[in-house]
Amino acid sequence: MQNQATKLKDIVASDTKKDTPHTKFIAITSGKGGVGKSTISVNTAVLFADIGYKVALFDADIGLANLDVLLNVRCTKNILNVLKGECSLDEIIMPIKENLILIPGDSGDEILKYSDQFIYERFFEEASNLNDLDYVIIDTGAGIGEHTQLFLNAADEVIVVTIPDPAAITDAYATIKITSKFKSHLHMVLNMVRNAKEAQMIFNKINKVAKENINNGFNLNLIGSVQNDKNIAKSIRNRTIFVDEYPNSLTCRDLKNIVKKLIFKLEHKVLDDTKEKSFSGFIKRLIEQF
Repeated sequence: MQNQATKLKDIVASDTKKDTPHTKFIAITSGKGGVGKSTISVNTAVLFADIGYKVALFDADIGLANLDVLLNVRCTKNILNVLKGECSLDEIIMPIKENLILIPGDSGDEILKYSDQFIYERFFEEASNLNDLDYVIIDTGAGIGEHTQLFLNAADEVIVVTIPDPAAITDAYATIKITSKFKSHLHMVLNMVRNAKEAQMIFNKINKVAKENINNGFNLNLIGSVQNDKNIAKSIRNRTIFVDEYPNSLTCRDLKNIVKKLIFKLEHKVLDDTKEKSFSGFIKRLIEQF
């Protein structure tokens, strides 16, 4: 572990790229599976791209990487193959539509275990081709596992997705409490709700418990809610993108409102200048934590 961190810091110190990327990283997570986290990741990424931002979807759901299935593309290799030196980063990047690419993850727990300095150097050099990205949407694993926490810690903003289900709400709060140890604020999305009133009511209860039990100035923000829509399940079955298929739906409107709020917050937020704002910088931060 120590040798790996030392090697990485040497690489970071020797990195003399002249460009100054300002990519923003949004991690979308949940307390448990089945709450629509990946669907929200995909559709918000598409909406960012439709506005004109250059976006990457990074499938970081270690153990259940499945964004390629939702997007109806076939990925034969992923970022684990890159970190093992079996292919280049360019070989795994999947173009989805204008302004949007997919960076496939791996359905295993080995993604952060490789520490070959030469491969790191090559990877970081190749990743400089992604320096023009405006946003990276990170679809993390559900729950409070170690790997998921690494991604949440390295992101600029974290969104916790839950649904109106007691077990899901309990697990979402557990994720919030753990993440509050290294994040001063989190966003929430209430998914599959009847209406905004129901979402606000559920959020108020979660926020009340958080204020009573998390005492470090932590702030929880409801960034939006998404109404239940049977056409979402239909689009998943058909492997189509919901916001493209149903652009005039109330649920699409909900997702657009979430994206607008995220853009407003991130475009007006002074981000940590000590962090290298590029995809390679993000991966460096992950490995430094490991």
